[in-house]
Amino acid sequence: MIAPPGPATVLVVDDNEANRSLARSTLEDEDYRVVVATGGEEGVAAFAREAPDCVLLDVRMPEVDGFAACERMRALPGGRDTPILFLTALRDVDTFDQAMSAGAADFLTKPVRPAELLVRVKTALELRRTGAELRAHYELLRDQRAAFLRVQLQKERLTAFLVHDLKNPVNAMDLHAQLLLRDKTLSESARASAGHIRREARRLTRLIVNLLDVSKGDEGKLAPSKAQVDVAALVADVCDELEISARERDVTLVPKIETATVWADAELAGRMLANLVENAVRHAPRGSRVTVEVAPYDGGVEVRVADSGAGVPEELRESIFDPFVQSGAAGSVPERGGRGLGLTFCRLVTEAHGGRIWVDEGAPGAVFHARFPEDTDRD
Repeated sequence: MIAPPGPATVLVVDDNEANRSLARSTLEDEDYRVVVATGGEEGVAAFAREAPDCVLLDVRMPEVDGFAACERMRALPGGRDTPILFLTALRDVDTFDQAMSAGAADFLTKPVRPAELLVRVKTALELRRTGAELRAHYELLRDQRAAFLRVQLQKERLTAFLVHDLKNPVNAMDLHAQLLLRDKTLSESARASAGHIRREARRLTRLIVNLLDVSKGDEGKLAPSKAQVDVAALVADVCDELEISARERDVTLVPKIETATVWADAELAGRMLANLVENAVRHAPRGSRVTVEVAPYDGGVEVRVADSGAGVPEELRESIFDPFVQSGAAGSVPERGGRGLGLTFCRLVTEAHGGRIWVDEGAPGAVFHARFPEDTDRD
């Protein structure tokens, strides 16, 4: 079925009035003719009556849901050739698979940005006008994209599983280590072992939560709860947490506080700083110092963590913040970049605060800079 000349008709089926209004205004601004329906049954009737060129279909609706409505539309005249785009807040593999089985041409997760909605609708309509050969190529690309999205959703499910199922046993390890440390009859060697277990459990907890936050950051969902944070207390907490690890490596932590507060999410900023300090301690030479400096700059507060280790090659100073990137050739200098996601998490935290992070040559060593701008929009 070839689309008729004139403005394309888009049928929007959603039981939420706000969603319908947003889609309608977005599409009408681009001169599309928009027909709306408030539920699946009404949407099927509108499809039969209006013969739309494209359908935006919500998944969760009372009585007739999006899957059933899609199957019924596909059975109507012209239904096989009409692109049907699912809109859903359910970002999971099962919903994706069910949408594809019902005959979805595309799958968008809410909240949908207006620009993305327009691109997807335009692409679907242009495909409808193409010849069979081009359509076959597009469908191959669409299937490849669908396979990639499915893998992404599976990764998110695995991430959620790891985070939620690992936190409880790790917290239990930490709790039992604390109980052992309270036992006054414990020998010094056993007390040292219990302390080591607790430090490693807390580090593992931080890694697990970092994993969850990196996943949120990839989806644009890492939202800091900002407030005025006491810088001296924040740095002291991080240094106390890592003091024993530093002492075991014969590294001295040296805080330098030149500002009283920073406008930030205390929990995220604390974990970010802990990642930077832990990374510096791991690469600092024995008998050296790691400096933790917090100072004002024109527009906010800058955190600087410096060590005198191997440094970061200039060509890797951008990519070192990508997941699982390390620097240093095997058998030469110690590799930097950590053990996977620590520096990636630091970048996501600073960007979520509207700031940025980078690394410079420390001559010797490396200096990591993280800027937190003052929030001029707050009351």
